[in-house]
Amino acid sequence: MPADLWDQLTARQTVPSSGVALWTAAAALALLVIPGVWPVVRNVVTVAHEGGHALVAVLAGRRLAGVRLHSDTSGLTVSRGRPRGPGMVVTLLAGYPMPGLVGLAAAAALAAGRPLLVLWGVLLVLALLLLQIRNLFGLWVVLVCGAVAVAVTGWTQAPVQSAVACGLAWFLLLAAPRAVVELAASRRGGRGRGSDADQLAKLTHLPGAVWVLVFGLVTVVAAGVGARLLLPDLLG
Repeated sequence: MPADLWDQLTARQTVPSSGVALWTAAAALALLVIPGVWPVVRNVVTVAHEGGHALVAVLAGRRLAGVRLHSDTSGLTVSRGRPRGPGMVVTLLAGYPMPGLVGLAAAAALAAGRPLLVLWGVLLVLALLLLQIRNLFGLWVVLVCGAVAVAVTGWTQAPVQSAVACGLAWFLLLAAPRAVVELAASRRGGRGRGSDADQLAKLTHLPGAVWVLVFGLVTVVAAGVGARLLLPDLLG
């Protein structure tokens, strides 16, 4: 990595003000509730979700075989290895909590005054994920997300970069619990029986509802801690 880029990534910038944090939180919340918008922006959650499966699969010693992102905002990450055991469990467990955990990491970086680190981290993750995408829609989603990240990182000033990073952190923190609520609703409606929670139930003999609760607790805690980091004057 060039020295000047490393200096930019590690240099401390201005921490987003409470005003910026509040209006970006409102903007992120709007993306979740405005009719017709959520089905589009939910693809960002799917990218983080499937990226979580892929990352943990590799860390658990499994061999990654590819990632697919679908137009209905579902996704599929295929890895090879033992069909049972701790490696498979943690791989399945990683998906739903990952958007909230990424949002929490972004909030921590912003609280430390390093919004550019958030944006470059997004670019790195997208570049690695691009190597594993196995369908055209997934390729399109990753390329669009990458183009937006490149534009913000390369062509905007520090205040805009900070606001975008803050908005992304809020979006992931708030969207992660909503995705879990959707999972719970889907299972109650008799759908989603091949979900991460149901696959975990088969591997661990704990009911799928228990795993949905675990997903929910992790995402809610991440959202709460992230909110305190982004709004220390109000929630600290």
